[in-house]
Amino acid sequence: MIFKSKNSISVKPTNSYRDVMRVSLPLVISMTTTVVMSFTDRVFLANYSIDAIAAALPAAIIAFVFLTFFADTAGYNNVIIAQYTGAGALPRVGSTLWQGIYFALMAWLFMVGLSFVGGPLFRLVGHSPEVQALETIYFRVLCLGSGIYIVAMSLSSFFTGRGATRPVMVIYIIAMFLNVPLDYALINGAWIFPELGILGAGIATVFSWAVAAVLLGVFVFTRENNRIFGVFKNRAFDADLFRRLLRYGVPSSLQFSLDVFAFVFFVFMVGRIGNIELAVTNIAISLDSVSFRPLMGFALGTSTLVGQALGRNRPQEAIAAARSTMVIVAAYMSVLVLLYVFLPQPLLELFRPRNFSAADFAAIKASGIVILRFVAAYLLLDGIYMISTAVLKGAGDTKFIMWSIGLISFFGMILPIYIGVEIFGMGLYYAWGCTVFFLFQLALLTFWRFYQGKWKTMRVIEQEEVGS
Repeated sequence: MIFKSKNSISVKPTNSYRDVMRVSLPLVISMTTTVVMSFTDRVFLANYSIDAIAAALPAAIIAFVFLTFFADTAGYNNVIIAQYTGAGALPRVGSTLWQGIYFALMAWLFMVGLSFVGGPLFRLVGHSPEVQALETIYFRVLCLGSGIYIVAMSLSSFFTGRGATRPVMVIYIIAMFLNVPLDYALINGAWIFPELGILGAGIATVFSWAVAAVLLGVFVFTRENNRIFGVFKNRAFDADLFRRLLRYGVPSSLQFSLDVFAFVFFVFMVGRIGNIELAVTNIAISLDSVSFRPLMGFALGTSTLVGQALGRNRPQEAIAAARSTMVIVAAYMSVLVLLYVFLPQPLLELFRPRNFSAADFAAIKASGIVILRFVAAYLLLDGIYMISTAVLKGAGDTKFIMWSIGLISFFGMILPIYIGVEIFGMGLYYAWGCTVFFLFQLALLTFWRFYQGKWKTMRVIEQEEVGS
């Protein structure tokens, strides 16, 4: 009942759940591989030293504020390709692909420059000197290698926009199986590899990005794809299409970056409370990634299905896909809620440093049990927010979500945490309470916009292509 969009056409396609699983499940598995890589990375670093795990998340998350902005802009090709696919304008797919690649190469130059500001940035944050040094190392490696990740996002949109998501799944599974042992070896100095600690974790991550990018390129640039989609012959710079990528992709990526920035600010403010509180928060967010990354797979699949449906000028199919995805996501999130509420201790034990006894780890575990209940409280809200936003992105309603979520990020998350922690000295539980309230606001706003249905008349491709 709650998933019926206002003024929607009453249609009940019998294959909506099957379509969601066909397109989204490989993407969920692909995103799960990134969860496995980042999760094992955090576990290895936590076992290596408490300073390493305290430094890993702040460094990674501030790098990803910028990285996700560029990657999501390049990856918005997914929606443009989906609408061209739905409209049957297949030669435009190759042109769209190349505009994303050109944008990715420009973004790489910016990220290389950004790598040199890590030291001053983390000194400004005010963490302990030992943590600052590790944060700077990890941040620099991620920034220098980030262009590979952005190019990979551009290439993967060729598959995801057309709903051909299995190649992406296979490629990221391969990258995962190479990354995990390399991550362990470079952090701890196993086999023939030197002990590099957090530097090794960064190198292993960049290596996995490179493997994925190369394999994606091999499968994209084939003679058959050139014949159908023009992946070679349509490589010319297209100013109109490039502007369209920026027009819709930049607001879309700003929305996500602002969302991530709110959490960056949250993590840094928690770090000002204390190292133990920061370590607990890092562990909880690492566990939360088990829900968040697969959710991104469902969101990407939703944007694809919505884009293709609108390209065919059939918004009722988009509504059916969104409704089916929300039901599936709610079931998945409910399982995680039960785990975080009833089995928190075994999950937290995965992060105990090897030089910590049970007694040494007791304070972290006690706080972690409470924090995982905060995570459980917002999981379903996060699901509603992500899928509703994916529908709006699939239609091109990106300016609304950029401005509205930007305002909520500042007034609903950043300002309350700053006032509470910095001015009134509120603690860890207050900060996490702010995150629950933040997700409640996001879910309410984006679902309301979805329900209103204005997105059904929006397109990101030339109108003459729609339904042709």
